Amino acid sequence: MIYAYVKLTVTNPESLAKYRDVAGAALAKHGGKVESAAREFTVLEGAPDVPNMAALLSFPDKDAAIAWSEDPELADVHALRRGAGASDILLLG
Repeated sequence: MIYAYVKLTVTNPESLAKYRDVAGAALAKHGGKVESAAREFTVLEGAPDVPNMAALLSFPDKDAAIAWSEDPELADVHALRRGAGASDILLLG
């Protein structure tokens, strides 16, 4: 199991809503799922650039996560996320 941290600064809620409608199926195609997502955070240490939304995704392995990210059939799905605002995704491992 490998995890990915998704940081979103949403500027287009409509695009995010459309993304959320299709994101689960896109993740599932590569064995991924949303483990947790939040809009409220508690900073435990430091002064991070706090997003207005974050999620923790899981995948069976690194190859599955990369396949999800690079899948040409999911280009429209990823475009919806990117159209929602700034997004960063970090694979933890």
